[in-house]
Amino acid sequence: MALPENFSSGAASAPALLAPGRPALTHEGMRRLIADTVKKLNSLGIGRNDGVAIVLPNGPEMAAAFLAVAAGAATAPLNPGYREEELTFYLTDIGAKAILVGRDETGASVIAAGKLGIPILRLDVPEGSPAGTFTIDGKAIGPAVSTGYAEPDDVGLFLHTSGTTSRPKLVPLSQKNLAASAKHIAETLSLQPDDRCLNIMPLFHIHGLIAAVLTSLSSGGSVYCTPGFDALKFFRQLEEAKPSWYTAVPTMHQAILARAPRNAEAIAASKLRFIRSSSASLPPTVMLELEAAFSCPVIESYGMTEAAHQMASNPLPPRNRKPGSVGIAAGPDVAIMSPDGRLLTDGAEGEIVIRGPNVTVGYVNNPSANQSAYEHGWFHTGDQGTMDAEGYVRVTGRLKEIINRGGEKISPREVDEVLMDHPAVAQVVCFGVPHDKLGEEVGAAIVLRDGQSATEQEIRSFAATRLADFKVPKKVLILDEIPKGATGKLQRIGLAQKLGLA
Repeated sequence: MALPENFSSGAASAPALLAPGRPALTHEGMRRLIADTVKKLNSLGIGRNDGVAIVLPNGPEMAAAFLAVAAGAATAPLNPGYREEELTFYLTDIGAKAILVGRDETGASVIAAGKLGIPILRLDVPEGSPAGTFTIDGKAIGPAVSTGYAEPDDVGLFLHTSGTTSRPKLVPLSQKNLAASAKHIAETLSLQPDDRCLNIMPLFHIHGLIAAVLTSLSSGGSVYCTPGFDALKFFRQLEEAKPSWYTAVPTMHQAILARAPRNAEAIAASKLRFIRSSSASLPPTVMLELEAAFSCPVIESYGMTEAAHQMASNPLPPRNRKPGSVGIAAGPDVAIMSPDGRLLTDGAEGEIVIRGPNVTVGYVNNPSANQSAYEHGWFHTGDQGTMDAEGYVRVTGRLKEIINRGGEKISPREVDEVLMDHPAVAQVVCFGVPHDKLGEEVGAAIVLRDGQSATEQEIRSFAATRLADFKVPKKVLILDEIPKGATGKLQRIGLAQKLGLA
């Protein structure tokens, strides 16, 4: 299946995209917008598999542009916060045939594209139009090689891996990868046409693009598109959008929780069927506090770019969800593998591997990465974990994030979960700190709860009651805020350098 087929189920007059202060774009309007966009791109010389970079702020137009461009070309959403040097790398790596920007954009994206000779397309929003409506202006760049709607094996989306330890790898996701992932997520969450997602995730990241936008619309539901996450505005958006669910990364959930007591009225009026968390490990304490605050189940899922997002997920009630687990296989096959390629059982720890219709066929122009990623007939996620007798997976850490203290291997996530149980701790991320004799020591960056206090020694003493001595953080930093990546995720790799500890 290709993306255009995914949008056929929504009732013609039902809302598809919504945004603050805008009329809703209906499913029929969305289908017309997609058809008009593909026709316009073809007339400009852009067709199937041609890379089109999109640099737009979060909102309904970004959501609609992703869907419409991906229906007839290979869309490549990029972070509007990138600098010129970063954009030059990404545009070159994608081999962008054009870049789509706002009507009045003159910043780094336009400068980088101009220097590379990449044609610039301008997105215009007609005054008073429904949310997500746009037109495209630009000069033709020659005839398109392959016109019309994309086919299942065509590339629908280009995204880069985070590149925290090496040069970012370019991931091509086919139309059928994207369609399969949307189907898997919709089935996991039992999404129906009357479901509405409040999207607070950035739309240059797989989580927001697939879980929030594509899955909602392909199941006939709707998405309320915000300009991005703002904890101060979240509860007002909850009242305005009247969503049945939202999806976010743990740091966003923690910021929402911190303001929940002051917004009891908005929470009481909300009708959330469930809350979803993905893209980073959700501390069990945060899951339980969210469920208590919102009186609905919190579903932790496990995803990555190479799998077009979802790989495993805790199920909805009445099936069991396990705090600290990322759930059961939810689309692709999921297994635990030893370094020599044996599949492990009975809770043995190894690398999490996957295979299925949502998994990319391989990185672009990167044979060495492909060789290691696809050994033994499975895609290797790079995550370390276990699987219990019921098939529930626990991620114990990234293989590259494991702290090696004089030969003792320490999972930073294990230390995170212990420190999160301290009553004064609101947020924590543990990481490796260089040590001249041991190689690495355990460091911890901590944000305290409002009105709470704790010293470095108190934190270390608490950890010592629950952890072996070698796992107790030797360096504890109490911060107002922990540095995060562009998507709001806490990143262990490189944190020691950012905090001046290396």
